[in-house]
Amino acid sequence: MRMRPTLSWTPTDGLRPGTTDPGPVADALRAGGVLVLSGAGISTESGIPDYRGKGGSLSRHTPMTYQEFTASAGARRRYWARSHLGWRTFGRARPNAGHLAVTAFERHGLLSGVITQNVDGLHQAAGSEGVVELHGSLDRVVCLSCGGFSSRRELARRLDEANAGFEPVAAGLNPDGDADLTDEQARDFRVAACAECGGILKPDVVFFGEAVPPPRVARCRELVDEATSLLVLGSSLTVMSGLRFVREAARAGKPVLIVNQDPTRGDEHAVTRVALPLGAALTTLADRLHIPVDGRKAARGGLNPPC
Repeated sequence: MRMRPTLSWTPTDGLRPGTTDPGPVADALRAGGVLVLSGAGISTESGIPDYRGKGGSLSRHTPMTYQEFTASAGARRRYWARSHLGWRTFGRARPNAGHLAVTAFERHGLLSGVITQNVDGLHQAAGSEGVVELHGSLDRVVCLSCGGFSSRRELARRLDEANAGFEPVAAGLNPDGDADLTDEQARDFRVAACAECGGILKPDVVFFGEAVPPPRVARCRELVDEATSLLVLGSSLTVMSGLRFVREAARAGKPVLIVNQDPTRGDEHAVTRVALPLGAALTTLADRLHIPVDGRKAARGGLNPPC
């Protein structure tokens, strides 16, 4: 039976409504030492859907779980068929105004760090440095047997060779990088094994039901400790992997500020939630702070797979 991860959260009564005033966020940025925690919502304006917003992918798609992926050859075949097709589009996404603004804030010394829950590489493509990828990145592949890492580009080449003529039409793209295909469309897809040991290959991302590597969690906690405030951008904070850092910042007396159009699971810990589209909100903040945003970076792709 297919396992379904815990993906939903229902807002509780008593949460303060969102505001359209980004002033408190501007004040926090002026003070410096801001740690950014970004989620799927910051990439929607780059054409990558989020999970839970309006039209989010969870309305039609259940993400792969680690347990299902490791237990079932059929599940791995379906996953890699969808992921291989999605990779062709997903990796060509461009950084949007939100990513570029975060980079501008960083370059002007206002940020202490960036943690992203996204696996799309768009913060780095926009020029941000030292980004902690909480859930990994789709541009790397790991073997579950020998632990070796390899390039997603190389795997894409091998999958192309093994699946000549694989050109199904997908119903949509998902934030985890795979495309919506039917079981029938994926039925004959051939999966590639590890070139070194013949083991099972998995993208170097944290699936639902899988734990974030402890050293990565420890690094994020260090960043929370070092920060003056925490700024959440485009995350519902439904899953604990990101919410725990919000709770830790709040317990330490550090202001938590959220920019997200919909309520989040972290709202009760936040001093404000700005309910505006991220690109517009962050561009407005950059203008208020007289910080130019370099739009030329948007010409670079994120994971940038080969044609």
